[in-house]
Amino acid sequence: MAQGNYLFTSESVSEGHPDKICDAVSDAIVDAYLHEDPMSRCGVETLVTTNLIVVAGETRSAGNVSHERIEEIARRTVREIGYDQDNFHWEKSKVMVYVHSQSADIAVGVDSAGNEKDEGAGDQGLMFGYACRETPLLMPAPIYYAHEILKSLSKARHAGEVPDLGPDMKSQVTLEYRNGQPVRATSVVVSAQHSEGVDQATVRKLIRPHVENVLPSGWMCSEDEFYTNPTGRFVIGGPDGDAGLTGRKIIVDTYGGAAPHGGGAFSGKDPSKVDRSAAYACRYLAKNIVAADLADKCTIQVAYAIGISKPLSVYVDTHGTGKADEAAIASAARKAMDLSPRGIRTHLQLNRPIYARTAAYGHFGRNPDADGGFSWEKTDLVDELKGAMR
Repeated sequence: MAQGNYLFTSESVSEGHPDKICDAVSDAIVDAYLHEDPMSRCGVETLVTTNLIVVAGETRSAGNVSHERIEEIARRTVREIGYDQDNFHWEKSKVMVYVHSQSADIAVGVDSAGNEKDEGAGDQGLMFGYACRETPLLMPAPIYYAHEILKSLSKARHAGEVPDLGPDMKSQVTLEYRNGQPVRATSVVVSAQHSEGVDQATVRKLIRPHVENVLPSGWMCSEDEFYTNPTGRFVIGGPDGDAGLTGRKIIVDTYGGAAPHGGGAFSGKDPSKVDRSAAYACRYLAKNIVAADLADKCTIQVAYAIGISKPLSVYVDTHGTGKADEAAIASAARKAMDLSPRGIRTHLQLNRPIYARTAAYGHFGRNPDADGGFSWEKTDLVDELKGAMR
């Protein structure tokens, strides 16, 4: 994004948004397969609508994840999110499972990439990663604060502190940039599902502290630019209000529009799918490049062909902030990390049941977990990158 003075907006949605319910169910199923067999292959999609959950896709695993277990996972996930509404209830909704074996034509391309020690990409495609110095976790500020507002509201809802608010919520944050740096919010929008009979003044009062406490001091927008439930009512929410599908919130999942996107969704896919694993690797490299002070802002693109193990291209753009030649940084990145599908999974230890936690509030800009979750958010490649630049 160009330097200068401008406004930029990003949105987030809560774990109770219909599309995010689907992402959560799909990723919980991926985790179940990886728990049974770390080499499981899984491509699972979920659809939700009024009192209906449909799971479909293809898998291959040495473990046993039955259709009955998939149904149990779906119901448990919906219960944990908090849906017990008349028209979308974790226990009363119908669950339909259509999961079958992975295509042999796809499997042969992935499993055989010219030698037995490697494997091909699970599909063609291009993936992007991004990092910048706008926030402590090296994320663009608009999406970071949009996520944090909803995470704060979700925590309060699960703790019983805002019983009149429901699971389905959305946020949108517009920030003013001066000389390329965010300085304040010019508008904030938060829509939150609420109980029947609760007036909008009460909803606004419940939401306000979760905005003011998240934004930096002095960043709160003016009162007339703080919008809560702009339609005036949000009682019918979740899948009863709108159908949901896995993979429809790819910009929410990544950088809020501040960086390019290759178009592939993450949720429901095991890490042999480069849509997911290579996007994680790109974020990891971009974040480490910025952490190594090789640039203040970095975009990385990689591209793959199905059945081919090596990336077809690795592109680095430091947006005029680079402390070294971009071609040299790209070369250092390729030296510091094996970008084959197997190399990515090995380096980031991705063949573990760590994906359900990624389904809401972004796959990036999170703190690494002790059990390996969000391993792509580590900055442990700094020394290798610096060494490869010499």
